[in-house]
Amino acid sequence: MARAPFEIAGTEIKAGTRETVEVPVAKLYTHTPLHIPVEVVHGRRDGPVLMVCGAIHGDEINGVEIVRRVLTNSALRHLRGTLVAVPIVNIFGFVQRTRYLPDRRDLNRCFPGSESGSLGGRIAYLLRTQIMERVTHIIDLHTGAVHRFNLPQIRAELKNPETVRMAEAFGAPIIINAGLREGSLRAYADSQDIPVVTFEGGEALRFDDVVIGSGVKGVIRVMRELEMIPPKKGPKAPKKRSETAANSQWVRADIDGIMRPVARLGQKVRKGQRLAMVADPFGESETAVVTPCSGIVICVNNLPLVNEGEAIYHVARFDELSEAEKAMDYFRSSYEGDVAEDVVPVHPWDDRHK
Repeated sequence: MARAPFEIAGTEIKAGTRETVEVPVAKLYTHTPLHIPVEVVHGRRDGPVLMVCGAIHGDEINGVEIVRRVLTNSALRHLRGTLVAVPIVNIFGFVQRTRYLPDRRDLNRCFPGSESGSLGGRIAYLLRTQIMERVTHIIDLHTGAVHRFNLPQIRAELKNPETVRMAEAFGAPIIINAGLREGSLRAYADSQDIPVVTFEGGEALRFDDVVIGSGVKGVIRVMRELEMIPPKKGPKAPKKRSETAANSQWVRADIDGIMRPVARLGQKVRKGQRLAMVADPFGESETAVVTPCSGIVICVNNLPLVNEGEAIYHVARFDELSEAEKAMDYFRSSYEGDVAEDVVPVHPWDDRHK
């Protein structure tokens, strides 16, 4: 018996086919219509319905490229289930190169949304009713904010065993057991018992090939774990690629000034270790920024100009710091072997460029 078509926004996609659907979302002042582009790959056989989405914050563009590359993977020819790819959720922010919507609302605080609410509420309602109510699993792709570079990591509420399964399969070096924020896509999905993981990597308005590559690999690994695509041929990689953080802590500047970073992204640091120096422009005063805890640096502020109280480093804590260091070593070795030397960017976690 043939599998039933997949319906989205009034369009039916037959089993064994793929189609791009333009979901109408709103209009510009000029009455030019805007649409959320959605690519649906509907397999011939039953299976999970996975939504992979990017740019819910419009300036977080690494996720857009991750989705594009996933859609070119040849394994999709053997897809079991359905892949719903939404590369650009916040189409307004993406066009304007900004995190927010035109009314300065954060779309990722507008769920579950409202048919007659704010613009953010209406877009969240549209995404929920037209797409999310049809899926069984979600991967939400993010980056750090402007000038903040995130180490590739997974954030998830690890109470749901299926969410844990997805998080571990993704293979990012670090997993953060992150609480749910009211109004977020992740919080709404969790309330509906839809397992969801958030991938964080890189910074806003910048492509990073290592981050994008690890994101693509992670999505494909999750699809293999869910048995949506065939297993990879050849020797299997170690099952445990990630280490879960017990918690994390932001480290902030004690004074205003110009920051000179010392610690690198992905580096193991010990309590009391110097992370950076902050000085005035004339060099008359200088203060060391030290970490209040041991852990792995998972985010660095790349802007040297800092104000008192500004978050400049994010450190993840672990029960077994040595195991987290092993996960970082595995991550380094995997991207060094897979990305050509001439396209590997200079990363603050890359010891070869010290």
